[in-house]
Amino acid sequence: MQEKQSRRRGPHSGIGASQRDARFSRIILVMVGILAVLAVISIIRMIRVRAEDDRVSAQMLPCDSTQDIRIFGDSVLYYDGTSIHCVNATGGIRWSYPVGVMAQFSCSDTHVVAWNGMQLYIIDRNGHASYNDSLDSTIQFARVGSNYCAVIVGEETTPTLLIKNMDGTQADFEREEYNGRVIMDVGFYGEADQYLWTLSFDYYAVALSTTLNTYQVARMNTGKVSLGSFLAYRVIYENGRLRVFTTQQMYTYNYKAVPDNSRTMLVHGWQVIDEEVPARGDMAVLMARTSDWNGIGSKITDLRLMNGDEFIHYSLPFPCIGAGVVSGNIYAFSGDNLCYLKISKNDRRFDQVPLPLPEGKEARSVFGLTSNRRAIVACTDGSVYAVTLPK
Repeated sequence: MQEKQSRRRGPHSGIGASQRDARFSRIILVMVGILAVLAVISIIRMIRVRAEDDRVSAQMLPCDSTQDIRIFGDSVLYYDGTSIHCVNATGGIRWSYPVGVMAQFSCSDTHVVAWNGMQLYIIDRNGHASYNDSLDSTIQFARVGSNYCAVIVGEETTPTLLIKNMDGTQADFEREEYNGRVIMDVGFYGEADQYLWTLSFDYYAVALSTTLNTYQVARMNTGKVSLGSFLAYRVIYENGRLRVFTTQQMYTYNYKAVPDNSRTMLVHGWQVIDEEVPARGDMAVLMARTSDWNGIGSKITDLRLMNGDEFIHYSLPFPCIGAGVVSGNIYAFSGDNLCYLKISKNDRRFDQVPLPLPEGKEARSVFGLTSNRRAIVACTDGSVYAVTLPK
């Protein structure tokens, strides 16, 4: 009896299973279709984002290449003979400040310092002057950080180093150390600009003798070291170390100018043309052959990147007029092309795109790269463009 009942239920049970299998298959197909559509949408979005990231465009700026042009974080500064103007990457003027005829200026990422005879101007990122007054002596040059301003005044061989707060009040000074010496450059380093370095040479020495001095602002002279007979031209602070580049070697010191001889490196034949120092991690210092680099008219065929304590060599796909490093990328420029790559020890192949300059325009030199990936390029006719760079 049980066997007969089993036989009667068998056909009905098979039909039900087939229907369930069919419904399950349809559900699977629908789910696969939905996933396929989502995958296609995701790919399209990635392609669109990539296309936007790689889009290269150019915007003419309201300055010409004969004017004093400086990179100012994500903006550009230029001096037209009477005023300093700050413009954004689209050419819009953010602010202007009058400094008179024959003025000079320098800047950090946050401030501008200008001088004209004995007149000193300290200007913040928004174009507001925190100091505008006359000093007692003629100003040779000045440098500004985020909290202090260094001003070199007096005669060339008897200079005085003044350290001023942003409101112009004096924080420190040094005179005796530089008697008979010429101060070449000065810069701030350390947390809140609490330290200062200077490069100087003995004016009366038979052979060139360059010296590095370090100070703690408002405290004391913290260090002094001779750099020998080779010209020192660049000082970079990263990871608690001062990297001093001469025409022969790169030396490493701590904040008190105590040398770290294990990090001395030969750089003869190469010149620093750009650097990027991140808030965390190793610096990236870009160098070109000295024989290839002369500013306007350069023909760079090779680049050497110092990443931390390691060197990476790159061969460019075409001779370039300039190069720079920003956001972990290297960019190099010819008259009508741009090549670029992400910094890596393994991949040294450059991607290439045409420079998007108007017809008949050709790049002649590169002023530098802004922090928001714009190259400030001068053309052969003197016009200046901000070129958006691919990622």
